[in-house]
Amino acid sequence: MNSRSIKNSQPRSAVELEHADKSFLVGLAGQPNVGKSTIFNLLTGLSQHVGNWPGKTVARKEGLYIRSGVSMRIVDLPGAYSLTANSDEERISRDFILQNHPDVIVMVADASALERNLYLLAELLMLPVPVVLGLNMMDVAETQGIHVEAHVLEAALGLPVIPLVAIRNQGVAELIEVAERLARDPVGFQPVRPEIGAPHRDVLTRVRALLDGHIPAPYPSDWVALKLLEGDAEITERARRSLPHTIWRRIETLLGEHEDAILDVAGGRYEWIDRMVHAAVRHPRLGQISLTDRLDRFAVHPFWGLLILLGVFGLLFWLTFALAAPVQEWLDVAVIGRLQMRLADALVLAGAPSHVVNLLVDGVLGGVGIVLTFLPILTIFFTVLAFFEDSGYLTRAAYMMDRFMHLVGLHGKSFLPLFLGFGCNVPAVMGARVIESRAGRLLTILLAPLVPCSARLVVLAFLAPVFFGKVALPVSLGFVALNILVLVVVGVILNHTLFRGRHTAFIMELPLYHLPDARTIGLFVWHNIRAFLRKAGSIILLMSVLIWTLSHFPGDGIEQSYLARFGRSLTPLGHLMGMDWRLLVALLSSFIAKENAIATLGILYGTNSESEGLAETLATQISAATALFFLAVIMLFVPCVATVAVMYQETGSWRWILFSVILLLTIALSAGVLVYQGAYWLGIGILLDA
Repeated sequence: MNSRSIKNSQPRSAVELEHADKSFLVGLAGQPNVGKSTIFNLLTGLSQHVGNWPGKTVARKEGLYIRSGVSMRIVDLPGAYSLTANSDEERISRDFILQNHPDVIVMVADASALERNLYLLAELLMLPVPVVLGLNMMDVAETQGIHVEAHVLEAALGLPVIPLVAIRNQGVAELIEVAERLARDPVGFQPVRPEIGAPHRDVLTRVRALLDGHIPAPYPSDWVALKLLEGDAEITERARRSLPHTIWRRIETLLGEHEDAILDVAGGRYEWIDRMVHAAVRHPRLGQISLTDRLDRFAVHPFWGLLILLGVFGLLFWLTFALAAPVQEWLDVAVIGRLQMRLADALVLAGAPSHVVNLLVDGVLGGVGIVLTFLPILTIFFTVLAFFEDSGYLTRAAYMMDRFMHLVGLHGKSFLPLFLGFGCNVPAVMGARVIESRAGRLLTILLAPLVPCSARLVVLAFLAPVFFGKVALPVSLGFVALNILVLVVVGVILNHTLFRGRHTAFIMELPLYHLPDARTIGLFVWHNIRAFLRKAGSIILLMSVLIWTLSHFPGDGIEQSYLARFGRSLTPLGHLMGMDWRLLVALLSSFIAKENAIATLGILYGTNSESEGLAETLATQISAATALFFLAVIMLFVPCVATVAVMYQETGSWRWILFSVILLLTIALSAGVLVYQGAYWLGIGILLDA
């Protein structure tokens, strides 16, 4: 196998781009879990940028690779099993090829599951673009006892086939060289394409003849004819609108007489796949059990699988908080705290007014501090998450949780973004992109804020020991269970009302286990952190300044501020929940970041920011019963402003955001009233105070 590797020193400056003697557009295609992202990361490194495809919530990844004066703009197409337009991913892939006219498509296939992967290749070969096939995971295939002869497959397919071990950077350089050669000279590209089954070849010819001269660019008549016989709804509708009525009527009649043509279309492809695999692949002897099969005996077992899943999640959170918490505290005290002191001293020496000093130190720099202190937790969380995802285990977790997700009208894929919510609701909402159906994405986004994020858990971890002492742990676990219970109840209600009957089948491939790629993990963490900073950082900063302004003006301390006045206006509602106006103001301030509730309590109850002083003050001025009700509300309250902003970005609708905010406010305030009134009616409140 060719072991040349891509180096990390590709020039990417604007000057070098300008002097590149040739530029190509390359589409990187493949089914999910074939190592496509690893190859994309190797080629593009930090030059890549991530956005959304126009009008879609599916991520668009694009980057540059430059070598020997040739620049390649590489577009990482969404993972898709076919091009039949059953999902946004499949529509995006085929529309990109037809409308953007890439110079070459590099298709990445899993060598250990070649039969399944070749179906996508069969569809790509029907489009007007040259294709290079990269056989990735050749090492994994060998460990499974599967031997793929790449040169034999190349001769059978009539197109370049390059063996790869992308995780070790083997063969990637040759793959991109071959892609460049094919892009420069596509004239000789004459692959062996699959044919439709014999019974309907004549029908295909007749449909193609009727279409000739009537199909607008960029759709080839041959491809459209095949899609019509397949029953592709999108292409059928496009043809109906664009063809003359008399022509369409004749085609419609032909299609009606041959509704079983789809069987010959698919049958022709599978026959073609069987020939290719038979020529180039030798399978393991009967009875041989692979490593993946042995591991999956436990990993997807109904009982042992759940125990392993709980252990993995426990490890994930232990690593997240055990490693990140000290760094978070260091950032807060040693970095942000010192910067605030130095900035305050510099401004005072410069003669700045006190309100300007406070605004810049507490409002602006304090807002920056909130953003920075999130970074250690998110970095560790995304690193561990990427490790499990790249190894193939996270897909098993989705499979194991599928039966439970059905309770709320979702499937196993929704578990992945919801699980992200325990770290931060922002990536949880962004993670809903992995769900194909719009209804499933919306329901997942609406439920994500009910997952108790690390910020809420920080508030819970700080306040629970203050008021509940030795029983703080069971009380904290009870609040987490309350959130999960509310999530399930709300999901069931929304599932049977707003989203009734709008569900899709759950189809998920269980990939082979393999060693994760460090570069892929690093770039995954980098892009998620960058997205958080870009999307949430500026909003948190602006809202921090706004809340600071509301809490310091018109003057005479926070007790006389606009924020306090608004809190006092809600006093009747607070009485229903056993809370005074100061607790209500702390709730409102948590809209920036949940940890702000603690800082606000420190200000309103007249303490300094040191945790010990605040804990003692709160313990003497707030009853345990009131604390119980306050925590019930804050755990279910509207998420932080960053989460709301990302929810708008992902849904593209203020209507859904308004619905979500009203829903969560109703749930949180209702929970506070019910818990308070119910507790005192049962005598629990008196018991707690005692």
